[in-house]
Amino acid sequence: MYALAERAVAEGVFPGCAFGVLEDTRVALLGSAGRQTYQETSPAIDPDTVYDLASVTKVAATTAMAMLLYQSRKLNLDLPVVEALPGFTCGQPNRVQVTVRHLLAHNSGLAGYARLYETYSSPIELFAACECMPLEVPPGTRAEYSDIGFILLGRVLEILAGESLDHFCARKVFAPLGMTSACFRPNDRAVISPTRASIPPTEDDLVFRHRVIQGEVQDENCFVLGGVSGHAGLFGSVMDLLRLSAEILHPSRLFTSETVRLFATRVGQPAQSSRALGWDTPSSPSSSGVHFSTDSIGHLGYSGTSLWIDLEAACAVVLLTNRTWPTRENQKIREFRPLFHDEVRKSLLSETHGA
Repeated sequence: MYALAERAVAEGVFPGCAFGVLEDTRVALLGSAGRQTYQETSPAIDPDTVYDLASVTKVAATTAMAMLLYQSRKLNLDLPVVEALPGFTCGQPNRVQVTVRHLLAHNSGLAGYARLYETYSSPIELFAACECMPLEVPPGTRAEYSDIGFILLGRVLEILAGESLDHFCARKVFAPLGMTSACFRPNDRAVISPTRASIPPTEDDLVFRHRVIQGEVQDENCFVLGGVSGHAGLFGSVMDLLRLSAEILHPSRLFTSETVRLFATRVGQPAQSSRALGWDTPSSPSSSGVHFSTDSIGHLGYSGTSLWIDLEAACAVVLLTNRTWPTRENQKIREFRPLFHDEVRKSLLSETHGA
């Protein structure tokens, strides 16, 4: 894995990366390669480096919150979104059919993405635009990975919990699992927050913020929303995600086995969708490579992050990078991710057979 990661740095897949492997209850590997940027004077990456997790937020924070609220019976998965967000109706009768389950499964009928930050400059305005985003198809008829849906989902969960997403997750998810680096808006935390300089920059933004994006969320819609949202905004390290993975594989502190199974099961609506509740599952081809079983769940992040958990093999793989540095045009990680996961799984298999 180290040689593969070093070669990826040399080939410009990303300037640096941190990675880790959980095998059952054992951390089998923690490693890193490269630097924060391609400059030789840039700080080196180590296994504890904190990254902008981007859309891995959707599972490590938002879905985890949904799982806990479901267990405590504060969340009914079939709750119509309009009951929590009356503004979601927007004069369209068919919107009453959209449920929390639809938002989790990315089959609500909402658009996947919109550059709302170009028009709206305040959290209230941008969220109101999300509420009134028109349905493109009837709920349940199309799988469309949707940031808009998860922005709405995050707010629904906050209403049900009576607490903000970041505060709830800090108390109920991160602290109990020892996810000590996991946080939203890291520079707002005075005690144990990683410093701005210690977090790899994600982009030299020449279009919107006109500055290097470092220590603040890269996603522009999340930025306008104040850095906390259901779809993005979480920062964390490899060990943070491995600790969450351990709880998914062996539920004890937070979740029940029944809850994990429910959220890890493909929704099957529409039939070809790979989506479970919040989580994705391997499709063909998959960023998880060819060795993760069909009983696997995971998620990717736009900045170059990923988490895959194989429930059958009881293992998890975390890969954190800032592949978007200095610009978003670099797509080389699409080829690297499956190669990396294949190398990890082959290594684990060889260790098992050699034992």
